[in-house]
Amino acid sequence: MGRYAYDLHMHSCLSPCGDDDMTPHNIAAMAMLNGLEIIALSDHNTAKNVPAIMEAAEEWGLTVVPAIEAESAEEVHLLCLFPTVEAALDMGEILEEHLPPIKNKPEIFGEQRIMNSKDEQTGTIEKLLINATDLPIEDIKAMVEERGGVCIAAHIDRSSNSIISNLGFIPEEMNFSTLELSKRATPDMASDPKYKYIHDSDAHYLTDISEAVWRLTLEEKSAAAVIEALKKGV
Repeated sequence: MGRYAYDLHMHSCLSPCGDDDMTPHNIAAMAMLNGLEIIALSDHNTAKNVPAIMEAAEEWGLTVVPAIEAESAEEVHLLCLFPTVEAALDMGEILEEHLPPIKNKPEIFGEQRIMNSKDEQTGTIEKLLINATDLPIEDIKAMVEERGGVCIAAHIDRSSNSIISNLGFIPEEMNFSTLELSKRATPDMASDPKYKYIHDSDAHYLTDISEAVWRLTLEEKSAAAVIEALKKGV
């Protein structure tokens, strides 16, 4: 049993809103410098840079939880964490298929760059990733759980793309065990005893990545242990 510093929500240069310096090697290096022990790369509706950051993070002994930030048909952001990279990639393919057929315009939205662990670009994604899929919240949550993962309502304190801002409440039938708060959240926002709360940076720039402020109590330092803890909730 141990307590581990984490940041489970950040975006690489594959998300068009992610800075070009948010490459797998750079993210892993900054996380290490900030004293983090467990991280997750959660690009919008895809996991195609997860293999690269998992390889890059090995150099510093960082544990990486494969992740995606999915956007539902209700335009709600969901942090999806998986026990394996294969599960994340599989879910990412489904999410990409359910995005509208709108091509990215890099000059407007930014590049969508697939990288390797040496920060070399190996490809791009043509379909614009920062749109809502046509999948409702309950379907995304069910598919994540079918793949052994945990689905978390993301940045619930934000005024856009959160389950509270878009729906006005958290439906009890969704059975969320964990909710995510942003770095700007105040302690009173983590007040409902039904839920476990985590805090993440939602970093789009290297300077946004969290320092070793928040910690999870886990049986071991592994993706599986993170998911098990967050499934249990309180």
